[in-house]
This record gives sequence, C-alpha cells and structure tokens, in this order.
Amino acid sequence: MVNPVARRIGAAVTAVVATVALTPTAASAAYGTIGERETVCAGDLFVRTEPNGAWMGTLYRGQTFLVEGPRSGGYIYGFAYGQINRRGWVQDGWFC
Repeated sequence: MVNPVARRIGAAVTAVVATVALTPTAASAAYGTIGERETVCAGDLFVRTEPNGAWMGTLYRGQTFLVEGPRSGGYIYGFAYGQINRRGWVQDGWFC
C-alpha cells in the first residue's frame, strides 16, 4: 500500500512537471529582425498608426509582416501583408 503523503507528493510533482512542460517559452515567439519578412505567431496582432496608436487592422497567426524598423516603446514599424497591405506599427515579440 502506498503512503498517502507519498501519493500527494507524487501528484504535486506531476502537476509541476506538467505545468512547466505546457508553459510557453521564448522559443515560441521572438522579436522581429529588421529586413526580414516575419510570420506572426500570436493569435492576432494589431497594426497601428503609431506605437500604441489608433488601430488600422489585424494580422492573424500565419500572416506576415516585413520588419523595417525602427523600434519604439515595444513596437516595431514595417509592412503588414494580407488584407491590410500597408505600413504600420505592431507590438514586437510576437513572431515565429
């Protein structure tokens, strides 16, 4: 028969391991590289007129963004392909 304390410890260790294994890592999303056409990893990524400015469209997972730079306050400037097809700012760090 298994000791009840050992059973609880085993369950806790299993829960911690599962949580760590399912937690997204930096490898699942990356910052854009200037000059590269990057693929969006986020479910959706707002394209704005300026950093934290007015919304002008949304890129969805798998769509692409040509990173032109510069960076400003966590945002990066470039060209949003797809139905947007214009230049704007997106939050940096959501590319594959």
